[in-house]
Amino acid sequence: MPTLHWIGKEKVINHHMDVPFKVLEHSYGFDNGQQTETETKSGNKIIHGDNLEALKTLLPEYEGQIKCIYIDPPYNTGNESWVYNDNVNDPKIKKWLGQVVGKEAEDLTRHDKWLCMMYPRLKLLHKLLADDGAIFISIDDNEQANLKLVMDEIFGLGNYITSIVWQSRQSIQNDTDLSINHEYILAFAKNRRKKDRRLKPHNEKYWYDIKEFAFYPKPVDEDKFSNPDNDDRGKWKADPFDAPAIRENLTYPIINPNTGEEYLPPKGRHWRTEKTKYEALLADNRIVFGKTGKTKPQLKVFLNEKNDFGSVSNSWFTGEENGTATHGTKELQKIFEKDVNFETPKPYQLIQNILKIATRENDLILDSFAGSGTTAQAVLNLNHETGSKRKFILVEMSDYADTITAERVKKVSKGYSEVNGIGGSFDFFTLGQPMFLEDGNLNEIIGIEKIRQYVYYTETKSAFSETKHTDNKHFLGKYNDTAYYFNYEKDEVTTLDHAFLATMKTKAEQYVIYTDNCLLTKDFMTKHHINFKKIPRDITRF
Repeated sequence: MPTLHWIGKEKVINHHMDVPFKVLEHSYGFDNGQQTETETKSGNKIIHGDNLEALKTLLPEYEGQIKCIYIDPPYNTGNESWVYNDNVNDPKIKKWLGQVVGKEAEDLTRHDKWLCMMYPRLKLLHKLLADDGAIFISIDDNEQANLKLVMDEIFGLGNYITSIVWQSRQSIQNDTDLSINHEYILAFAKNRRKKDRRLKPHNEKYWYDIKEFAFYPKPVDEDKFSNPDNDDRGKWKADPFDAPAIRENLTYPIINPNTGEEYLPPKGRHWRTEKTKYEALLADNRIVFGKTGKTKPQLKVFLNEKNDFGSVSNSWFTGEENGTATHGTKELQKIFEKDVNFETPKPYQLIQNILKIATRENDLILDSFAGSGTTAQAVLNLNHETGSKRKFILVEMSDYADTITAERVKKVSKGYSEVNGIGGSFDFFTLGQPMFLEDGNLNEIIGIEKIRQYVYYTETKSAFSETKHTDNKHFLGKYNDTAYYFNYEKDEVTTLDHAFLATMKTKAEQYVIYTDNCLLTKDFMTKHHINFKKIPRDITRF
């Protein structure tokens, strides 16, 4: 597979591993139009801080849990005044720190800087994305080609879905050879072969009222469904059992049990499933042979299963101003009831329609370049329209994370101008202290609970939750028949000895025990499947 090379690439490929792990500090909650000191625990989060550090902080709780990621990174136009600030240990890259990235003729390393900035963030986003999830990235011609190659490398060429083309402006540019009226949204799956992964409109007991983007197929015509054989599963209609293309493993004779006639797929086509699956469908009364029982096989599709409304075009041109970047700017001005100095915010309808094809009613959505908070508005509005319970996590590093990003969500929730509020809650966090001090010791300021969460994640790659148990206070949990203990005290040295073993109540195949010292013999630990790990030396850094 072709790969892209640039200045500094070899130094940023694993840079996400060097980023210090920091904890989240709760600033305030917002619920039912009121700001609170306590956490709402709504699942919605807005995080103020560097998005590379924030993404790493999210891993213990959310690795593999995000169903949809949407990001709108700097397009690297030369007019955005973005600054490269990643502390990569390389003399060439350190020269870039704090420097505004300039235009093409002014900054010959502008593309290198952009790629060095994006690569480690995309690596962490890949970790956070669920196996059946998808990521959507807004971009324009400045970096579209570079981004595609980097995404191929990180996510895999086979997981590329498409490049959506959407109409970002209606007016015609007169300062270019050709007026550029569109931008792109690159779409990649985490695992395109995942059986349950679908990017199509779907039915959550309602049909979306599509006005902003006229690219969805029509809803199911229930008049085409009936139940002539009184099937207990309800109304159904017959769909073709053959499909275009020739596939030898899906070309086999089918015998009509009513007539004994043998059928092969029509010329240039194949059956939709392999023979064993066909036989299972036949036994389940999912195969019919026409109204008379004398024609080629067809597949029963039941009305209550018909949640798939067909494919979506990857060209999103509305012909209406409310689908363009101009509408995004006007919407922001309307929310704040004044001009807001914010460059080309996306219309929330654009993101909302991504969510309609890529998420389900309880899914979690992440935007790590949150900007003005458009993604949060899209999530809350979709929840309001459909009664769904989608959740969002936003990350914004700029100083306006509270005054614009979070404030927008508050206004949308409470109502603004003549627009009624649509409800919604969230918790606002900042990036706090690092897990480890510069000398390698644990940072006790962050508290034992956050340390326990971190250690459990490094061992199990799953989120830690404090549950009721009858074991000692150092018990972390049991995972894959391994019991984990973190014997740590702030002001004293802890020891793994027979006295500590006597306090352990959980039965498991093996035991992982963190302490400062160990007085047990190696033979004893081997016999009893005990794995001693020294604090802090053996705590994994990731």
